Amino acid sequence: MKRLKRTEAYDVSLDIKDDHFINPPKETQRNAVVNRALKEFCADLNALNEQSKNFVPGETSANDFVGFTDREQALLSDQEIMEDWQIPLMEAMAKAITRGGGDILEVGFGRGVSADMIQKYSIDSHTIIECNDNVIDEYFNSWKATYTDKDIRLVHGLWQDTIDDLGRYDGILFHTYPLNEDEYMEYVNASITFAEHFFSYASEHLKPGGSFTYFSNEIQSLSREHQHLLLKYFSSFNVSVVSLKIPQNVKDTWWADSMVVIEAVK
Repeated sequence: MKRLKRTEAYDVSLDIKDDHFINPPKETQRNAVVNRALKEFCADLNALNEQSKNFVPGETSANDFVGFTDREQALLSDQEIMEDWQIPLMEAMAKAITRGGGDILEVGFGRGVSADMIQKYSIDSHTIIECNDNVIDEYFNSWKATYTDKDIRLVHGLWQDTIDDLGRYDGILFHTYPLNEDEYMEYVNASITFAEHFFSYASEHLKPGGSFTYFSNEIQSLSREHQHLLLKYFSSFNVSVVSLKIPQNVKDTWWADSMVVIEAVK
């Protein structure tokens, strides 16, 4: 089966060599789904063309992680931990997971920005996983001291080493970063979203009806690949677009002026 889509800007050629690949009972069914897939791919290209017109150059590229062996205990500046342009995303994410109150799990404390926002809502408990000793000493301890009347629990370590010892929560916010080059290449460069490798854990540790949110790395909508992954672990999801003011020299691997916030529901 061969398909060709021509436009003034690009040509897309699809050649399915295996007769058993996408092989429903009727040929008309095969034609329908293949044509739809090709149409959606072209629509994605057109959308990316428009979105990329608002990109900023930024300073970070994949090469910045080459040879970078460990960020687990690195001494990081405020902006290296979390840049200010992310604050609107933190607000939307905190709102998404606290909608029903209850017990909240936050994976990655950072500067405490999202933790502050979570505490604005009526919740029962707030558990935070953080591995970086400097972040705990310089940020977490002083932050917690301002919430002496709150049920706040610190889990000191990597989430990979500690998550199995934790229970279930009404809301989970996942906001960490790749610790080394290997994680960057596997979970950022080769994944639809960095949080993908946490999806199964989020599903396991959510109560029924609980919400999970994370950095989506999607600009204005969700790809079908991303949707397939979400529905593998969650019953439903809500999507909203947050407008961002991205500096020209942004250091993170994000260049667009918006990002999708996802509330995935167990």
